[in-house]
Amino acid sequence: MKKFSIFLVLIIAFSCKQKEAPTPKEVPAPTPIVDKSAYNAEKAKAFGADEYGMKKYIFAFLKKGPNRDQDSITKAELQRAHLKNINRLAAEGKLVLAGPFFGEENLLGLYIFNVPDLATAEALANSDPAIKAGSLTLELKEWYGSAALMEVNEIHGTLEKKDVASE
Repeated sequence: MKKFSIFLVLIIAFSCKQKEAPTPKEVPAPTPIVDKSAYNAEKAKAFGADEYGMKKYIFAFLKKGPNRDQDSITKAELQRAHLKNINRLAAEGKLVLAGPFFGEENLLGLYIFNVPDLATAEALANSDPAIKAGSLTLELKEWYGSAALMEVNEIHGTLEKKDVASE
Protein backbone atom coordinates (compact mmCIF):
# COMPACT_ATOMS: atom_id res chain seq x y z
CA MET A 1 0.00 0.00 0.00
CA LYS A 2 2.92 2.30 0.78
CA LYS A 3 4.32 1.84 -2.78
CA PHE A 4 0.89 2.61 -4.25
CA SER A 5 0.61 5.82 -2.18
CA ILE A 6 4.05 6.99 -3.34
CA PHE A 7 3.14 6.16 -6.93
CA LEU A 8 -0.13 8.12 -6.59
CA VAL A 9 1.72 11.12 -5.13
CA LEU A 10 4.18 11.06 -8.06
CA ILE A 11 1.36 10.93 -10.61
CA ILE A 12 -0.38 13.87 -8.95
CA ALA A 13 2.86 15.84 -8.72
CA PHE A 14 3.69 15.31 -12.41
CA SER A 15 0.18 16.12 -13.56
CA CYS A 16 0.19 19.37 -11.57
CA LYS A 17 3.57 20.51 -12.89
CA GLN A 18 3.04 23.56 -15.06
CA LYS A 19 4.52 23.74 -18.49
CA GLU A 20 6.67 26.69 -19.37
CA ALA A 21 5.00 29.28 -21.56
CA PRO A 22 6.02 28.89 -25.19
CA THR A 23 8.28 31.50 -26.64
CA PRO A 24 6.71 33.79 -29.24
CA LYS A 25 8.47 31.84 -32.01
CA GLU A 26 6.61 28.66 -30.99
CA VAL A 27 3.13 30.19 -31.04
CA PRO A 28 1.56 29.71 -34.47
CA ALA A 29 -0.24 32.63 -36.04
CA PRO A 30 -4.01 32.25 -35.84
CA THR A 31 -5.60 30.90 -38.99
CA PRO A 32 -8.45 33.11 -40.19
CA ILE A 33 -11.80 31.34 -40.27
CA VAL A 34 -12.83 33.16 -43.42
CA ASP A 35 -10.70 34.68 -46.13
CA LYS A 36 -11.86 38.31 -45.98
CA SER A 37 -10.41 38.92 -49.44
CA ALA A 38 -13.26 36.75 -50.77
CA TYR A 39 -15.87 39.34 -49.68
CA ASN A 40 -18.52 39.78 -52.37
CA ALA A 41 -20.21 43.17 -51.96
CA GLU A 42 -22.73 42.44 -54.71
CA LYS A 43 -23.85 39.18 -53.13
CA ALA A 44 -23.91 40.73 -49.65
CA LYS A 45 -26.22 43.47 -50.93
CA ALA A 46 -28.44 41.01 -52.81
CA PHE A 47 -28.79 38.83 -49.71
CA GLY A 48 -29.50 41.81 -47.44
CA ALA A 49 -26.36 41.24 -45.34
CA ASP A 50 -25.16 43.83 -42.88
CA GLU A 51 -21.44 44.55 -42.42
CA TYR A 52 -21.10 41.35 -40.39
CA GLY A 53 -22.66 39.19 -43.11
CA MET A 54 -25.80 38.79 -40.99
CA LYS A 55 -29.48 39.64 -41.35
CA LYS A 56 -32.83 39.26 -39.59
CA TYR A 57 -35.05 36.28 -40.29
CA ILE A 58 -38.34 35.16 -38.77
CA PHE A 59 -38.56 31.66 -37.32
CA ALA A 60 -41.94 29.94 -37.28
CA PHE A 61 -42.17 27.01 -34.91
CA LEU A 62 -44.91 24.71 -36.19
CA LYS A 63 -46.84 22.94 -33.46
CA LYS A 64 -49.69 20.46 -33.30
CA GLY A 65 -52.98 22.19 -33.93
CA PRO A 66 -56.38 21.41 -32.41
CA ASN A 67 -57.75 19.76 -35.58
CA ARG A 68 -55.67 16.61 -36.15
CA ASP A 69 -58.45 14.02 -36.43
CA GLN A 70 -58.66 13.78 -40.23
CA ASP A 71 -58.91 10.43 -41.99
CA SER A 72 -55.73 9.09 -43.64
CA ILE A 73 -56.66 10.28 -47.14
CA THR A 74 -57.38 13.83 -45.94
CA LYS A 75 -54.15 13.84 -43.91
CA ALA A 76 -52.13 12.77 -46.97
CA GLU A 77 -53.77 15.44 -49.17
CA LEU A 78 -53.18 18.08 -46.50
CA GLN A 79 -49.53 17.07 -46.19
CA ARG A 80 -49.05 17.24 -49.97
CA ALA A 81 -50.65 20.72 -50.04
CA HIS A 82 -48.46 21.77 -47.08
CA LEU A 83 -45.32 20.69 -48.98
CA LYS A 84 -46.43 22.41 -52.20
CA ASN A 85 -46.95 25.62 -50.23
CA ILE A 86 -43.45 25.28 -48.78
CA ASN A 87 -42.02 24.88 -52.30
CA ARG A 88 -43.97 27.91 -53.53
CA LEU A 89 -42.73 30.14 -50.69
CA ALA A 90 -39.15 28.93 -51.21
CA ALA A 91 -39.36 29.62 -54.97
CA GLU A 92 -40.56 33.16 -54.17
CA GLY A 93 -37.52 33.68 -51.93
CA LYS A 94 -39.69 34.20 -48.85
CA LEU A 95 -38.94 30.88 -47.17
CA VAL A 96 -35.27 30.16 -46.57
CA LEU A 97 -35.58 26.86 -44.79
CA ALA A 98 -38.27 24.43 -43.69
CA GLY A 99 -38.33 21.00 -42.18
CA PRO A 100 -39.84 18.69 -39.60
CA PHE A 101 -38.47 17.81 -36.19
CA PHE A 102 -38.06 14.17 -35.20
CA GLY A 103 -40.24 12.68 -32.49
CA GLU A 104 -43.84 12.84 -31.46
CA GLU A 105 -43.71 15.99 -29.34
CA ASN A 106 -45.89 19.06 -29.72
CA LEU A 107 -43.20 20.85 -31.75
CA LEU A 108 -43.42 19.45 -35.29
CA GLY A 109 -41.44 21.67 -37.64
CA LEU A 110 -39.70 24.90 -38.47
CA TYR A 111 -39.89 27.61 -41.11
CA ILE A 112 -37.28 30.33 -41.51
CA PHE A 113 -38.77 33.27 -43.36
CA ASN A 114 -36.85 35.92 -45.28
CA VAL A 115 -39.29 38.75 -44.55
CA PRO A 116 -38.97 42.09 -42.78
CA ASP A 117 -41.42 41.61 -39.92
CA LEU A 118 -43.59 39.27 -37.87
CA ALA A 119 -46.84 40.39 -39.55
CA THR A 120 -45.57 39.42 -43.01
CA ALA A 121 -44.33 36.06 -41.70
CA GLU A 122 -47.67 35.40 -40.05
CA ALA A 123 -49.55 36.16 -43.28
CA LEU A 124 -47.28 33.78 -45.21
CA ALA A 125 -47.57 31.07 -42.57
CA ASN A 126 -51.34 31.41 -42.64
CA SER A 127 -51.25 30.58 -46.37
CA ASP A 128 -50.23 27.04 -45.37
CA PRO A 129 -53.17 24.65 -45.88
CA ALA A 130 -52.24 22.72 -42.71
CA ILE A 131 -52.41 25.91 -40.65
CA LYS A 132 -55.67 26.93 -42.34
CA ALA A 133 -57.12 23.49 -41.49
CA GLY A 134 -56.03 23.79 -37.85
CA SER A 135 -53.74 20.78 -38.10
CA LEU A 136 -50.79 23.07 -37.28
CA THR A 137 -50.36 26.23 -35.25
CA LEU A 138 -47.30 28.41 -35.08
CA GLU A 139 -45.17 30.59 -32.88
CA LEU A 140 -43.07 33.32 -34.51
CA LYS A 141 -39.72 34.65 -33.32
CA GLU A 142 -37.26 37.13 -34.86
CA TRP A 143 -33.70 35.79 -35.30
CA TYR A 144 -30.37 37.26 -36.39
CA GLY A 145 -28.22 34.89 -38.43
CA SER A 146 -25.92 34.51 -41.40
CA ALA A 147 -27.16 35.98 -44.68
CA ALA A 148 -25.53 32.93 -46.30
CA LEU A 149 -28.73 31.02 -45.50
CA MET A 150 -30.14 32.74 -48.58
CA GLU A 151 -28.26 30.19 -50.72
CA VAL A 152 -29.65 27.11 -48.98
CA ASN A 153 -32.51 26.56 -51.43
CA GLU A 154 -30.25 26.88 -54.47
CA ILE A 155 -27.79 24.41 -52.99
CA HIS A 156 -30.62 22.10 -51.94
CA GLY A 157 -31.83 21.97 -55.54
CA THR A 158 -28.50 20.45 -56.54
CA LEU A 159 -28.86 17.73 -53.90
CA GLU A 160 -32.55 16.85 -54.19
CA LYS A 161 -33.12 13.69 -56.21
CA LYS A 162 -36.88 13.46 -55.43
CA ASP A 163 -39.42 16.17 -54.71
CA VAL A 164 -41.46 15.13 -51.68
CA ALA A 165 -44.30 17.48 -52.64
CA SER A 166 -44.93 15.54 -55.84
CA GLU A 167 -45.04 12.09 -54.24
